[in-house]
Amino acid sequence: MAIDFDKLFSDISKMKVAVIGDVMLDTYWWGNVERISPEAPVPVVAVNKREKRIGGAGNVALNVQALGTNVAILTILGDDEDGAQLKCLLQDNNIDTRFILESKKRITTNKIRIISRNQQMMRLDAEHTEDIDETDETKLQNQIEKYILSEKPDVVILEDYNKGILTKNIIENTIELCNKNNIPITVDPKRKNFFSYKNATLFKPNLHEVFTSLNLIPGEVSIDLLSDIHSKLKENLDHSISMITLSEKGIFYQEKNDKNIIPSHRRNIADVSGAGDTVIAVASLIYASTKNIQLATEVANIAGGIVCEEVGTAAINKEKLLRECKELIADLS
Repeated sequence: MAIDFDKLFSDISKMKVAVIGDVMLDTYWWGNVERISPEAPVPVVAVNKREKRIGGAGNVALNVQALGTNVAILTILGDDEDGAQLKCLLQDNNIDTRFILESKKRITTNKIRIISRNQQMMRLDAEHTEDIDETDETKLQNQIEKYILSEKPDVVILEDYNKGILTKNIIENTIELCNKNNIPITVDPKRKNFFSYKNATLFKPNLHEVFTSLNLIPGEVSIDLLSDIHSKLKENLDHSISMITLSEKGIFYQEKNDKNIIPSHRRNIADVSGAGDTVIAVASLIYASTKNIQLATEVANIAGGIVCEEVGTAAINKEKLLRECKELIADLS
């Protein structure tokens, strides 16, 4: 079956998407190292450039918006300067921030990366990782219900970075609400709440997370191994689709008996940061538009590779993705 990618990309630009989860500020300090500190055996970085970017679930939203799609962020930020800067960044990138809440009981996650010669030398994390309290949980759940019932999104993405926004109650109530309203819900999980995402549409862990969460000994990647993993996940989650990222080996998907490994394409890898964000964003859009998991995986696989050629978290380039889809994806069976 031939794919009209121009029409597909036009169709997804008309969609409405919600991203719910842990949003963070990514701060980059760029500089040169020319000497060792006389105070301690550490390099001295002469900082010549500072940059702030949108990270975490915000990077998922940024990738959705980069494809021209209307996207809203639902989360809780700290009532602080980092939160104000992050909210401005989101607004500057045409991401809907109307449903973001602030809390004086938390700080906004800020990950500061110090980089020299395109290599990360150190990372400083300012964050709270405990779950939001019951009061903030209720406020966020009300915002989620308000958004879903009033905006009627085409897909909802849960992006978990284990920073406490996606509590067990938020996860379960949101999935139930989406299923009642026939809205596909896709998940990028982390270890803490791994088995809380029951009845989701699409579940996208990476291979390491799968082995760790299922207490499996890593084995050679194969269709049979991954299909067995899908079965084990389905026993616990009763979800519809597994999409497992395999690093340089590509992406595995399975929906019922439809399964395959989509191999990665040759790339000049600069940084894998944020590649998973791009994969879940693109896969969610393509699947919600077409209900074709093979196509969603093929396009997400290309998108994830493209952003790995950039240093730091970066949103997908729509024109480059469209061009590579036309070049690399053959007619689907």
